[in-house]
Amino acid sequence: MNKSARLSALITLSLGAATAAATPTTAPDNSATATTAAMATAPTAATPDQAALIEEARTAVMALGSTLKRELQAAMKAGGPGEAITVCKTRAPEIASAVSEEKGLGIKRVSLKNRNPEAGVPNEWQTAVLEDFETRKAAGEAPDQLAYADVVDNEFRFMKAIPTEGLCLTCHGMELAPDIRARIGELYPEDKATGYQEGDLRGAFVVVKQLAEH
Repeated sequence: MNKSARLSALITLSLGAATAAATPTTAPDNSATATTAAMATAPTAATPDQAALIEEARTAVMALGSTLKRELQAAMKAGGPGEAITVCKTRAPEIASAVSEEKGLGIKRVSLKNRNPEAGVPNEWQTAVLEDFETRKAAGEAPDQLAYADVVDNEFRFMKAIPTEGLCLTCHGMELAPDIRARIGELYPEDKATGYQEGDLRGAFVVVKQLAEH
């Protein structure tokens, strides 16, 4: 499957649903039809069960997202936004590493406007998916429903968009308090992750898993 066809295999998921509904976007020629047919094929010994992989990725995303959000809320309550920024820098990578080890996969967050240049910069295929998320959002799709899944060269790839919530605007919004801006500049001198409004796409969770060769 070429790059264009792979990007047509975008999947709309509800994180609250027990199963994922695969809805490929419109693609030129017959690529969307071919993708739908491939996804509907029952898995065999040589075909990974994509529905099960998606569910596994969805669970990992929920684990990372909910744990990080809980710790940030606690930090905000205990020490304000400055403490939350510190917690995000130190704990987010630790939580992602713990979830990765527990689930047997790799998970992280990336953004076209990253805050952490060591972990938040998307690679080529992740950038393409993020840009497609923006296109789909502009066309009217709900930000919290944007997701992608594919298997490429025995690697399962999954991305789930991260919409900007009201809580995020204190540290990622259009107008930051001087002390918050100073703290961000201290911890992230190359920061690009500001200027957002509620509902904007702030980035995405990325899950990758190496599959056994057949």
